[in-house]
Amino acid sequence: MTKFKLIRGLTTLVIVFFSVSILPPAFATKHKPTIAQIEAAKKIEEEKKKSAAISAKKLSSALGNLKKLAILAAEANKKYVSAINELAIAVRELNVATKVMEAAEAEVFQTHRDIGKLAVAAYISGSNMGGIENLLSANGPQDAIDTISLLDNLGSKNKVALERFKAAEEIAKQAKAIAVIAKERQVKVTEKVAVAKKEADAIRDAQQAEVDKLQAVQDKLQKELASARKVRLTLEQRRQLALLEEARSIEAGKVPNQAKVWRGGGPTGVANSRTTVDQRLKAVEFAKRQVLAKKPYVWGDEGPNAFDCSGLVYAAYKSAGLGWPIWDRLNSGLFYTYTKQIPIAEMEPGDLIFYSYKGTQSTIHHMSIYAGGGMMWEARSTKKGLRYSDIYSMPGMMPFAGRV
Repeated sequence: MTKFKLIRGLTTLVIVFFSVSILPPAFATKHKPTIAQIEAAKKIEEEKKKSAAISAKKLSSALGNLKKLAILAAEANKKYVSAINELAIAVRELNVATKVMEAAEAEVFQTHRDIGKLAVAAYISGSNMGGIENLLSANGPQDAIDTISLLDNLGSKNKVALERFKAAEEIAKQAKAIAVIAKERQVKVTEKVAVAKKEADAIRDAQQAEVDKLQAVQDKLQKELASARKVRLTLEQRRQLALLEEARSIEAGKVPNQAKVWRGGGPTGVANSRTTVDQRLKAVEFAKRQVLAKKPYVWGDEGPNAFDCSGLVYAAYKSAGLGWPIWDRLNSGLFYTYTKQIPIAEMEPGDLIFYSYKGTQSTIHHMSIYAGGGMMWEARSTKKGLRYSDIYSMPGMMPFAGRV
């Protein structure tokens, strides 16, 4: 997603959210929103555009910080990689210096032994070995050099041994100095690697925190958009429903005897309710238990292990005391004709809700039991099962209410 699209999208979310979620109380309580209320909503939307613009600026600034942090993170990572390579070189140099030093010290040890053997041989032969004893007891190469004049008193073999000893001591001294320097460099480079890693980690963490913050803003606005869209659709549906109910009431008034054509009911339903408040509440509790038990949806079933939409309604009211002949298993459309039809705004817990694509009995395809508070207990479908839902959650279908 580009920076421009992200800012534009979030700006839109903010506008929609403020324009719908901060409606005056009348918008939420009136059954049919008026044109004046809709115009007032538009005015609120205009007023909230400034807030959306401020949010867009903040988001733009955050995106700029994110780019800067990405550059710093890349630079810190380069330093870290360079320090790692430098450390590898320092380790190799230290290893080489250590091996050279160990070899030189071994040579010193060996020449020292050789001279010792010469001293023993001189002792056995009765030769003068005072000079050799002084050399063997010398404190380091310098003392050995100071007694070099003793070579005149030794044979050629002794002279070669002493020269080897002198050279080995010098090489060992130099190798040890190099090894010490290599070790110090390794320590410094190791510290450098640690610092580079700490810097890279800190920048990476800051970058991640910025990303998380932006994601949280986006997620929040997406959620608010979904909520705002639901509010808007609900208002529109309620207005459409109210207009349709008004039209149906006018039409029903033109044909006062139409209900007589139906046996026990008709397009406008029965005249009176056949249940008490207590029975309706018992039906609600039954439906609630089936949903909470997570029982499956099976078309044509009416319990006890599975239900379809009308099967759940039938079983709920049967458990509340209704039975044959006043209560039998029907499909949703026929159930509608055998209830006392009431406005959606007058529903009480236990009333039935019918859903139609065109606002006619023949296009009723679903029914549920009203739970109160704008919610219902229903057997939705094989995929979604039994559930507790908003009464306006059926896409593309208009709700109608009836009382058993």
